[in-house]
Amino acid sequence: MPRVAETVDSVYLVSWLKAVGDMVNEGEDLLEVETDKAQLTVPSPASGKITELRFAIDAEINTGDVIAVLE
Repeated sequence: MPRVAETVDSVYLVSWLKAVGDMVNEGEDLLEVETDKAQLTVPSPASGKITELRFAIDAEINTGDVIAVLE
C-alpha cells in the first residue's frame, strides 16, 4: 500500500475495482480507500493478471502492506 498522504499511515478498504483473474495496467485504479478525511482511488503500481487480493472490504490497511499479487 503506497502512502496516500503525508500524515496518513493507514486507510480502510472501501472497494476493489478489479477482481482475481482480471488484467490491470500500471496506473489503472485498483481499489478505493478511505481516510478520516477523504475517499480516494489507489492505482496499480504494475501491470499484470491479479492472482490474489489480500484484504476484505472494511479492512484496515497500513502503508507498506502488500495488498494484491500480480502475475
